[in-house]
Amino acid sequence: MQIQEVIVVEGKDDTTAIKRAVQADTIETNGSAISEETLKRIQHAQDKRGVIVFTDPDYPGRRIRAIIEQRVQGVKHAFLPKSKTIAKNGKGLGIEHAADEDIREALSLVYTPNSTEPIADDITLEDLMTARLIGHPAAKRRRDRLGEILNIGATNGKQLHKRLKMFQITELQFGAAVAQVDQEENNA
Repeated sequence: MQIQEVIVVEGKDDTTAIKRAVQADTIETNGSAISEETLKRIQHAQDKRGVIVFTDPDYPGRRIRAIIEQRVQGVKHAFLPKSKTIAKNGKGLGIEHAADEDIREALSLVYTPNSTEPIADDITLEDLMTARLIGHPAAKRRRDRLGEILNIGATNGKQLHKRLKMFQITELQFGAAVAQVDQEENNA
């Protein structure tokens, strides 16, 4: 599998994992304090070939994703759930621990946010409350699972609403994903 876009990762071990799974070029941020020089390289890559942001499913990874998204318009996003990025010894989390097939699958499901057109605000905060995704004791666990199903990554409540809009998740897709989360809870 060859990837045209440049993939932005956090470090050298992530680059090794990506290159093991697919043919691709990477840019490493070397942590969540992204330098101005790195942001310029990411912008240049976006202008020439496009960029896929593929960071770890943790706070630093979400922070890097947000910084890049704010500075470089139109980047694409690949996500892996935490469960697929845990080290074999259980002491570590990151893209570098993911199986090659999981990396390939995440890259095949890349999302491109549509920031040029206004998106209808179909899914409301009230819908999120009704679906027990905010303001409920199980909300975090339910959001994490919903993010896996919709392939939009783990989020907090405010980020979830924004991501649903950014990735143009329809009411139908949202409803089906919530129904799947409900069914899995009922069968557990």
